[in-house]
Amino acid sequence: MNRKVIIGALITIFIGIFAFYSFQQIQPQEIENEPDWLNLTEALDLASDDNRLVMVDIYEVGCQFCRKMSREVYPSETIRAILDRSYHPVKLNGNSESNTIVYRGEKMTEKEFAGLMGVTAFPFTVILDSDGNVLDRRRGYMDIRGLALFLRDKENRDEQVSSAGI
Repeated sequence: MNRKVIIGALITIFIGIFAFYSFQQIQPQEIENEPDWLNLTEALDLASDDNRLVMVDIYEVGCQFCRKMSREVYPSETIRAILDRSYHPVKLNGNSESNTIVYRGEKMTEKEFAGLMGVTAFPFTVILDSDGNVLDRRRGYMDIRGLALFLRDKENRDEQVSSAGI
């Protein structure tokens, strides 16, 4: 009987330690030079005032590529310069049914918004104009260069449309 108790205790301790370190991996951590994330309503209000675009990062809590973008891509000086110059950044949990947002006058959960945007995998990046119209969207992980090209393309396209008076 003592042997069974000792083996059971060791297995329980092992599982506990494993679970502790596993949950530490997915805990959000303070990231230096992270963008100043806004909520969607605030970002759209600011965008209508200063004619910037809105970049929405739709993520999932357990997504390793979402965490990689948060830790490595968004804090990079290149991405921060583009975001600070031309975008209002928004970060939404694409699986959250408890957080509600207002998009185009309609109240919905972040998960419903993700479905409306056509999210099929995480991370998912959406570019909105100041009226909330979808200009472009991209599924999947983008490294610094890929995200910079994606953001600059929309930034340049928006500037061309503004200068043409369309």
